[in-house]
Amino acid sequence: MFWSSFPLYPIILIKRLLIMNNLESWEAVIGLETHVQLNTKSKIFTSASTAFGDAPNTHIDPVVCGLPGTLPVLNETVLEYAVKTSLALNLNVAEHCKFDRKQYFYPDLPKNYQISQFDEPLAENGWLDVEIIEKDKEPYIKKIGIERLHMEEDAGKLVHSGSDRLAGSKYSLVDYNRAGIALCEIVSKPDIRTGKEASEYASEIRRTVRYLGVSDGNMQEGSLRCDVNISVRKGPNAPFGTKVEIKNMNSFSAIQKACDYEIARQIEVYENGGKIFQETRLWDEAKQLTKSMRLKEGSSDYRYFPDPDLGPIEITKAQQEIWFKELPELPSKKRNKYVSQFGLSAYDARVISDEISMANFFEETVANGAEAKLASNWVTSDIVGYLKSNKLSFSELKLSPENLAEMINMISKNIISGKIAKEILPELIRKNISPKKLVEEKGLAMISDSSSILPIIDELINEHSNEVRAFKNGKTKLLGFFVGQLMKRTKGKADPKLANKLLLEKLNS
Repeated sequence: MFWSSFPLYPIILIKRLLIMNNLESWEAVIGLETHVQLNTKSKIFTSASTAFGDAPNTHIDPVVCGLPGTLPVLNETVLEYAVKTSLALNLNVAEHCKFDRKQYFYPDLPKNYQISQFDEPLAENGWLDVEIIEKDKEPYIKKIGIERLHMEEDAGKLVHSGSDRLAGSKYSLVDYNRAGIALCEIVSKPDIRTGKEASEYASEIRRTVRYLGVSDGNMQEGSLRCDVNISVRKGPNAPFGTKVEIKNMNSFSAIQKACDYEIARQIEVYENGGKIFQETRLWDEAKQLTKSMRLKEGSSDYRYFPDPDLGPIEITKAQQEIWFKELPELPSKKRNKYVSQFGLSAYDARVISDEISMANFFEETVANGAEAKLASNWVTSDIVGYLKSNKLSFSELKLSPENLAEMINMISKNIISGKIAKEILPELIRKNISPKKLVEEKGLAMISDSSSILPIIDELINEHSNEVRAFKNGKTKLLGFFVGQLMKRTKGKADPKLANKLLLEKLNS
């Protein structure tokens, strides 16, 4: 078959399929189930620690294990974080909800059931505006509906080993440290149509929960995981096709690639007269393809019923109002502000607003008098580059917005050149000292008066008579040579604009 004959990158596969089979009429229908691990210090129903990276099975207790006689108690901070997330995602928070038991016979859940929410979730019917930026295409805003958000406990983690040297067989170990950690499951409506939209939706969810401070969104540590549901149909008015779930996507690039691959796979199956089965598949990063894991269960297979140990939850409108007022300005609003008020490009606004600590730093820099575009350039280029090379996060940055604004204004006023600014920036970041003071101590102020520059120009002209003659004969590119020599003599401190002007006047005289 065509599919097995060409193990190519998914985008190439799609293009090849479109060309060969004229498949433009097909439409993908995608929905995401996003599991956000809340960064509370203790688990959802017990005081056991949520610390990551400790020795296996050191953060469990009788409640996590569901031992006889134990009773779960809801962590109040979990409820607060879940409601704030719901409000940020424009969901309608229920004044009454409950917990249910989801029968789940698998080694990673010691109780053999998961406490979740079924028919009365915390919040329903919301939406999220997602900005889609693709190369060589006009950016657009996609409004993606959100079906529901509910609270639940996480499962443990299975660690699969290689061959056991003693027994000569493979084995799996289970670590229950993660079991019982609080999750928000956010279920989108089937409004997503491409792998790019799916990836950007997941990215915006992560930005939002990071802005709220309810989760670190670290996909490498499993703090944010996505299950992707995909089907295809013949055009936008056709009934939905049979959906396939791809489990536990843990990177945005993997989400996009898996969607693109699975869309092409399903179209190819239908085009060849085959049938799509409702199943769970896994993304194989090494082979860049999805593979079948198991047939998909339905809700009846989980035998939900209300948890008898946990009472109903009441959330008053007054309490919702209090938590709503505590929400920060969210990334989408910041992006709009940066474009409309600060004049940044959509791309720059996107980069700046990606992390709340970076966005706040940028805004404070502008508030201290720096020109917005210049502040954006320094933050996203030089400062981010320094942090990456030194493996630091933006929240660990020592440089104050006041000092960055002072440095930018010194460039604008021709007190220092951009070259000098780049040279002193690492020291400013390490020590967080006044740029003005540092420039004075090191004698780095720009030479911007003609009386200081002209004698040096005269020396250069006398020393390089051949180059002067060549310039006068039409080799005008030699101006760069003289500028370079001048900068070398002044150790980069000459005002570049003034230097060019004076050199041209002298060389043309």
